Amino acid sequence: MEVVQVLHMKNGDGETSYARNSTVQKKTISFAKPIIEKAVLEILGSTIMGIESMGIADLGCSSGPNTFLLVSHIMDVIHAKFSTVTELRVFLNDLFSNDFNSIFMSLPAFYDKLNKQDYNNGRDPEQHVINPLISAVPGSFYGPLFPRKSMHFVHSSFSLHWLSQVPDGLNNKGKIYMSKSSPQCVLDAYSMQFQKGFAVFLRSRAQEIVDGGRMVLSFMGRPSSDPTADQGTFYQYELLAQALMAMVSKGLIKEEKVDSFNLPHYAPCAEELNLVLQKEGSFIKEHLEAFEVDWDIGGADLDHNMPNGTFDDDQTITSNGQQMANSIRAVVESMLESHFGKEIMDDVFQKYAELVSRHLTNSTTTPKYTVWVISLVKKN
Repeated sequence: MEVVQVLHMKNGDGETSYARNSTVQKKTISFAKPIIEKAVLEILGSTIMGIESMGIADLGCSSGPNTFLLVSHIMDVIHAKFSTVTELRVFLNDLFSNDFNSIFMSLPAFYDKLNKQDYNNGRDPEQHVINPLISAVPGSFYGPLFPRKSMHFVHSSFSLHWLSQVPDGLNNKGKIYMSKSSPQCVLDAYSMQFQKGFAVFLRSRAQEIVDGGRMVLSFMGRPSSDPTADQGTFYQYELLAQALMAMVSKGLIKEEKVDSFNLPHYAPCAEELNLVLQKEGSFIKEHLEAFEVDWDIGGADLDHNMPNGTFDDDQTITSNGQQMANSIRAVVESMLESHFGKEIMDDVFQKYAELVSRHLTNSTTTPKYTVWVISLVKKN
């Protein structure tokens, strides 16, 4: 599977689209917001003469309601700071198959919203609101994207857990990701692929970011050094593998097709992150923090008056199972469809929703993801 050509979030605004199933991603951006603000303020205050033209990039921007959250927040910080910035160059990056057209179509409404905000309250009347200069840069962030020393701030949210490729030579029969039954060589291969890719990512950004520039990165991770102890990420894909094997039992796909499919995904631990940062050596780690985010199972349906956040009734559990299926489908369907074919997607995710509902029935708490938020400073 060529990840660069296949991976993209589900386009459009339908029931299973990414635009309608990106709650976890939005929560992650909200966790990172104060860390982003601190990084931007450090940049704005780092030079005596100030910055007139500021370059920022959002890597893995996708499309939908979350796309412009970063730009809006940075605009707020710049205007509140009364900074010298008169030009904001914004570069939105994602893979080639991302729905950039929908981003461009939403730009007029975004600009109109910016112009209506009361940024000029208390400011010099000659100093006008900055309209960011937004452009798209398609391509993999596991390599060069921008001219040397052109970026002041780089952000990436919920993207770096996607690998540049599936690790080579995996023998992971009946699974589509790491599992407790996977041989150690599979776990090691995933870890090494992440470390290799993350080092390339850091080297590429080190060429593009000015000295003293910042990066804030948020992505799925795990608190334990044992990859199979990560129940949030680990188990959602374990259930998806079970759904695919159910299709094998029905004769809809061959078992060999499941055996030959593995997701290009890895949730690293802190030790792995620190190891790569130390070896690559271009950035100083300013902040590293782990947050827990609930699975996207329709949190409003949880009865928080019940012990341990358990579920109210079978109907609620079924609804939450479907919501989780929609959330995962919005993210991985492009890869599954490329390998297994479009015809079985509805059957796969109907079965997946049933399996998630069953898992929730037996669970006393809401399953959670671990998300890393890391702030880095480019060395001089």
